[in-house]
Amino acid sequence: MPAFPNNKFRGTGEVNTWGARYRALMNKHPFLTFGLPFISVMVAASFVVTPATAVRYERNDRKVRQMTTDETLNLRRGARKVDMKEEYYRLAAKDLDDWQQRRVKRLPGEPDGIIE
Repeated sequence: MPAFPNNKFRGTGEVNTWGARYRALMNKHPFLTFGLPFISVMVAASFVVTPATAVRYERNDRKVRQMTTDETLNLRRGARKVDMKEEYYRLAAKDLDDWQQRRVKRLPGEPDGIIE
């Protein structure tokens, strides 16, 4: 017989408690008494957290959304209404063939890009 036995002495009052029964079951079936409840809590938590995360992203989508071209043009309050067909015909009415290319005046000391 070893000097210190593995079995701990448990009194009669301690044998019938819930904790003692759980410890005995834990020694016999560790997965059923510890692993299965842990995994089930993790799975249940994922189902609880998913809708909360969805609400977070939906709220963010309501705040930040893609603007259409018309909405961006209408941001300036004092600007005139822009119609693409009208702009096309207004530019087409101008004489685009009669123009001259002119160089931009440079600041003193700034290189003008002419290779000599």
